[in-house]
Amino acid sequence: MNYRHIYHAGNFADVLKHAVLARLVTYLKQKDKAFRVLDTHAGIGLYDLSGEEAQKTGEWREGIGRLTEAELPAPVADILGPYLSAVRDLNPEGGLTHYPGSPKLARLLFRPQDRLSAMELHPEDYETLHALFEGDFQSRITRLDGWLALGAHLPPKEKRGLVLVDPPFEVEGEYERLVEGLAKAHRRFAGGIFCLWYPLKKGAPVKDFHAALKALEIPKMLCAELSVRSDRDVTGLAGSGLIIVNPPYTLKGELDVLLPFLKARLAQDRFASARCFWLRGETPLN
Repeated sequence: MNYRHIYHAGNFADVLKHAVLARLVTYLKQKDKAFRVLDTHAGIGLYDLSGEEAQKTGEWREGIGRLTEAELPAPVADILGPYLSAVRDLNPEGGLTHYPGSPKLARLLFRPQDRLSAMELHPEDYETLHALFEGDFQSRITRLDGWLALGAHLPPKEKRGLVLVDPPFEVEGEYERLVEGLAKAHRRFAGGIFCLWYPLKKGAPVKDFHAALKALEIPKMLCAELSVRSDRDVTGLAGSGLIIVNPPYTLKGELDVLLPFLKARLAQDRFASARCFWLRGETPLN
């Protein structure tokens, strides 16, 4: 319960996660039928980058700050369009003082028929999130351990949607819990899109995590990873990854364009790296 995302909002990991989230929501909007986004670890929804907490770490300057200052090649600008337009909507006077968490970002991209279910367990963060969406009939905010939502809240009544699982990784066993949670959720909502976030840092059991995911034998799982620095001589986050289950058919190609740009733009040392590959389906990486 000690993790507070306000210290990390808008950092390089958020850039990757939210750029992909925006692409997934945009894809779901291609059909008229309503969909639901289920955000299991929602945070407070909206972050003040000029506040004391965000200023203390300044991580956003190395993430969304670098991105908004960049001249984007046309293909990258198209891919990042929904994400960056949402960020601009929150900063109508220019500059960068407000940044959307995942529930707010998804909500900014919705049509009238789409719905949000956001879970947050931290009592203060829940109250802040609930106040942010007060009176919004398209959004349901619940104080709940997000892991429980993977059973109790699936499948959504719309039968279409996206499940974002973005735990804080402040206790041991979160990689294993992600695998177990996906297995349970996929059994209940096999046709849904799932997006799982995980950290890349020194000692992280990523190979074992990937192997456990493969063993689930879910037909299509795409992996995207971005590291902005070496993990050899530093503690803390060096990069992050996403597992996307049932990805849109266009996503792999988009990530093949986006990730090299993000690697170059967000690199903090010469060891920055990025990769996108199939864990299962299409052409898996051996």
